Amino acid sequence: MRVIRLGSGLSLRYRPRALAVGAGCALLALAVAVLALGSGDYPVSVGEVLTTLTGGGTPAQDFIVNQLRLPRVVTALLVGAALALAGALFQSLVRNPLGSPDILGFTQGAATGALTVVVAGGSSLALSAGAVAGGLVTGAVIYLLAWRGGVHGHRLVLVGIGSAAILTGVNSYLLTRAQLTEAARAVLWLTGSLDGRGWGDARPLLVALAVLVPLVLLGCGRAMQLMELGDDAANALGVPVERLRLTLLASAVLLASLAAAAAGPVSFVALTAPQLARRLTRAPGPNLAASMGVGAALLVGSDWAAQRAFTGHQLPVGVVTGVLGGGYLIWLLATERRAGRI
Repeated sequence: MRVIRLGSGLSLRYRPRALAVGAGCALLALAVAVLALGSGDYPVSVGEVLTTLTGGGTPAQDFIVNQLRLPRVVTALLVGAALALAGALFQSLVRNPLGSPDILGFTQGAATGALTVVVAGGSSLALSAGAVAGGLVTGAVIYLLAWRGGVHGHRLVLVGIGSAAILTGVNSYLLTRAQLTEAARAVLWLTGSLDGRGWGDARPLLVALAVLVPLVLLGCGRAMQLMELGDDAANALGVPVERLRLTLLASAVLLASLAAAAAGPVSFVALTAPQLARRLTRAPGPNLAASMGVGAALLVGSDWAAQRAFTGHQLPVGVVTGVLGGGYLIWLLATERRAGRI
């Protein structure tokens, strides 16, 4: 741990390895993004992509790179970072490597909101709004059900898993009530897809990250590290544990809901990215910045692979993340069992 004195009694603490891992993952994500911008039926070289992004290039390259491909790639980067940050916050709150909006029911709540709009025949914009509303309502309900003189990790996990099971059944029922064409659109959304994403999908998530990332990293980062010592120790050191937990939970639910609204409930990124970041940094704590870099690189790389895994056919990005994340989950469960923690 190193400290930079900023003056006026302020200081910035950082771990060099964690900072290097976060920067390296961010650069990797940007490199894969440039590769994705140049790949496709109309190939563009890396140099031409960079020239086009800085205002040069031919009109055809400007149309292909800036108007067709860039919104999708930017959405992938933002969704990956948002899901990873949400997953890191959840895992820190419940102190469990399996803490994730996928497992705790928040993603299923966003899906319930979106499917309700589908059954009602709403537009794509209404579907996104329904996903956000469903995620936020689910977060509020789970928080209230888990409250008993405070919200503790194990109780939140149990209530979340139960809520996820109930909402999964509700979602299956809603699919049976939708028209055939709308049900097909809903199934694609439920898989998690970045196909056809535009600036309208990326903009709300960009605003949320611009507000919540400084709040969480700068405003809550030190307190989160103290919470790793336990609630009693954190309270003794002056940390308002319940208020901080509510702030972090609300931030994580909002990020997961907006990510679902932008790309559907993409699975396992929120679970996998924080754990990979922890192993790369070899540092305790939530590793928020490194998690965001890993998540962005993971999702943009998965989307690039999903478009090119099979010639002439594009897979939804959720299929790739599901395969990768499912394998990682099996490995994680086996590791936890060998360690005697489950």
